[in-house]
Amino acid sequence: MKTRVAVIFGGRSGEHEVSLASATSIMGNLDPSRYEVIPVGITKEGRWLLNGDPLQALKAGYAKTGNEATLLSFAGPSEGAIIVESGAQAAENGGQLVVDVVFPVMHGPYGEDGTVQGLLEMAGVPYVGAGVLASATGMDKIAMKALFANRGLPMGEYLPLSRRQWESDPEGSMDMVEQALSYPCFAKPANLGSSVGISKANNRAELAAALALAARFDRRLLVEKGIDCREIECSVLGNDDPIASVPGEIVPCNDFYDYRAKYVDGRSEIRIPAPIPVETAEEVRRVAVDAFTAIDCAGMARVDFFLEKGSNRVYLNEINTIPGFTTISMYPKLWEASGISYPQLIDRLIELALERHKEKTRNQTSYRPEG
Repeated sequence: MKTRVAVIFGGRSGEHEVSLASATSIMGNLDPSRYEVIPVGITKEGRWLLNGDPLQALKAGYAKTGNEATLLSFAGPSEGAIIVESGAQAAENGGQLVVDVVFPVMHGPYGEDGTVQGLLEMAGVPYVGAGVLASATGMDKIAMKALFANRGLPMGEYLPLSRRQWESDPEGSMDMVEQALSYPCFAKPANLGSSVGISKANNRAELAAALALAARFDRRLLVEKGIDCREIECSVLGNDDPIASVPGEIVPCNDFYDYRAKYVDGRSEIRIPAPIPVETAEEVRRVAVDAFTAIDCAGMARVDFFLEKGSNRVYLNEINTIPGFTTISMYPKLWEASGISYPQLIDRLIELALERHKEKTRNQTSYRPEG
């Protein structure tokens, strides 16, 4: 009997389009002899689409069809989850569809930040990837760095700010940055990925523009000291006993690995494995696993590093709990170089989701004191 996999994509995030690309690739590589794929698209307004072709509807900009508005409801601890449909086609299939496992492929807020994961927990359905805690802390770079610091992991200097701080006292905010960090520095939204809203600042005027841009995307802002470095990435896979891939290197075509360098210009270079000393590669892999366990991650994550030029010192940058997942994305390519093909990787992630859900069902959910 085939495993019914609901692949959820899109969402209310600046990384909506990146999600569609990842979902296209994943659904195209799910073995049809083993899986029945149920595409579930979420519009930028938060509407859930199930009928027809949700992926193409979102790629086309979505025109309201009258068949949207789906939601997940609890089906029982061993029965998966029920997707409840509304609209004209709902009556044709009874309005319900039970799924065995959910594969969330949603980058950024309202998908990678624990919100969808919380919904899936309430639905009682196995799902691929990190749980609520790891998703939330992995999304919020300020909370993430606090957990990394608690674990004693190596990081560069940084300063958190709020949008309220910036908008109420821009000059004072920039004074704080200049006192704590030196130029160049990078300003970014705390809760976003794919380099959306990130700017490099070489002086005060550029810092003002960078903070104003970051504040458009989030109420929590982060400023990091620039490091003259190479950009190294490492993939992690597993639950309680995670393993790390060979590290890879990104050589950006622009001044840094911004959104255009990642998705538009197409001239950035990927080196797999990264041409770094063996001992440095082992340190990257060790710290990647430490970062994964520090936030209680599960399933998958891509961990990003800075390797300082000259000293070869390793700095942990961030962890991505739902990394880009096209066939040319770094996460699957690193595993391919480590001996796990793209289809095998998808199989393993689904297995890990079912394994983690089974472990959760061992938890006692009632308590009666003795005596």
